[in-house]
Amino acid sequence: MIEEIKVRVGAPEDIHQVMALIMKCMDENALLNPDMKKVLTEVWGSLHQDHGVIGVIGNGGALEAAIILRVDTTAYSSEPVLVERMVYVDPMYRSIPGGRAGRLVEFAKAASRALGLPLLIGILSSERATAKVKLYERHFGRPDGAWWLYGTATGAKREAAE
Repeated sequence: MIEEIKVRVGAPEDIHQVMALIMKCMDENALLNPDMKKVLTEVWGSLHQDHGVIGVIGNGGALEAAIILRVDTTAYSSEPVLVERMVYVDPMYRSIPGGRAGRLVEFAKAASRALGLPLLIGILSSERATAKVKLYERHFGRPDGAWWLYGTATGAKREAAE
C-alpha cells in the first residue's frame, strides 16, 4: 500500500533541509547569481510564519519537496498578495507516485483561502515546462498571462558553472 503524501507546515528545525532543496532548485533554474543572505532571510521568516509559510513533504532526513510562499505586494499596489517563490520536488521523488507537486499546489491554494489573499503562482523553468503548465491548468484553469526571458535562460547559471 502506498502511503499518502502529506504537506506539513515547515518549522525552524527544517532550515537545513529546506536550504538543501533550494540549492538544488537554483542549480536547475537560477537566472542570476543567488544572494544567499537574501534567500536565508526569506526562508527563516517563512519558517517562523513571519510574512510567509513553507510547505514541506518529508519527515526526518532530507525533504522530498517544498513550496515557499511569501506575503508581498505588487509593483502597483500596497495591497498584500500571497506570492509563490518556489515549488520544487527533489529529482529523486519526481517519478515516484504520490503527486508531490500537485500536493504543494493544493497547499498554496489552502494558504490563500486561509489568509484571504489572492495567490500569485507561476512557472519559470525551461525543464519540463509543458508538463508543469498542464499541472497548473488542472489546479487553476487557464493561465492569466505568461513569461518570456530575453538574454538568459532558466538554468543559465548552472550551464555557466559547468
